[in-house]
Amino acid sequence: MSGSSSPDDLDALLLGGPRRYTRDEAVERAGVELERARAYWRALGFTEAGDAVAFTHADVEALREVVAIVEDGLLTEELALGLARALGHTLGRLAGWELDVVLDQLAGPPGALSETGRPPVSLTEAYGVAEQLLPVLEDLLTYVWRRQLTATVDRMLRAGEPQASVRVRTVGFADIVGFTRLARRLEERELGEVVERFEQLGADVVTAAGARLVKTLGDEVLFVSDLPAAAARAALDLIEHFAEDESMPDLRIGLATGPVLTRMGDLFGTTVNRASRLTALARPGTVLCDRETADELGEEPALAAVALRRRPVRGLGLVEPHALNRGPWRTDPTPSDGG
Repeated sequence: MSGSSSPDDLDALLLGGPRRYTRDEAVERAGVELERARAYWRALGFTEAGDAVAFTHADVEALREVVAIVEDGLLTEELALGLARALGHTLGRLAGWELDVVLDQLAGPPGALSETGRPPVSLTEAYGVAEQLLPVLEDLLTYVWRRQLTATVDRMLRAGEPQASVRVRTVGFADIVGFTRLARRLEERELGEVVERFEQLGADVVTAAGARLVKTLGDEVLFVSDLPAAAARAALDLIEHFAEDESMPDLRIGLATGPVLTRMGDLFGTTVNRASRLTALARPGTVLCDRETADELGEEPALAAVALRRRPVRGLGLVEPHALNRGPWRTDPTPSDGG
């Protein structure tokens, strides 16, 4: 540990070098038009720097490289901007999460916290932690990205249609019941712990069941699988894990199977909307699926789907929900209400 206590030293460590250039100087060195550079910076989520000395040598090189990729024809301008948005959104959230983890680690026992819920961290301590963690986190980031990229390519190749952006998949939404009331009742730190636990447990359970987590949206988890049985197991496992955890509220989950558009790592289409609407219909601690999913699960002896009464759903017409449980397969309709 160097023992540095200068804000500029910490800033340079995090950025990989000191801030040397104004906006105009950076774009001039990169050989890029100002409006083009602004478009990329906005896509990455960076605020307007004005005339401040805010840019490093790394900023200039990154701008130069992304423009070269477009001019060489490897990506169109639109795709490059889309990639920048995806990187900015994903890594911005990751950076915030990492900082929270580090601050929680430094916090020690609850009694040591300040009124803000965070420990007073000196610049020297912050620099020392960053100096040790940055190389490790940077290596892990590259490692995980390569593994995730490989897994995505493998899924596409196994599907037999590597170029298809629309495929039949089973989509699941898991939703925390009564989240708005919970948010009003809990303090900010307690609510943050619930959301973090929800995201962690959701990711672990979904992955273990053979499905894939797409994203978390505060009180919702979106997951998907090419295999309806894997999505069904993930849904039931989530319900059971949360029921066993007394510190967590109930979940309700909706599953739908059909054509799904995959774009920039997200899912779109009527199937996604149907899964979301089924979630809103489900009672706490239950899973509802559509008829398409129930039909696909017909040969699964460990899963049972019971048809409920049809009901109109805004934008989707009549939908026939099925209550999903473990057990022998049943197709007999019942007037029971799953909502």
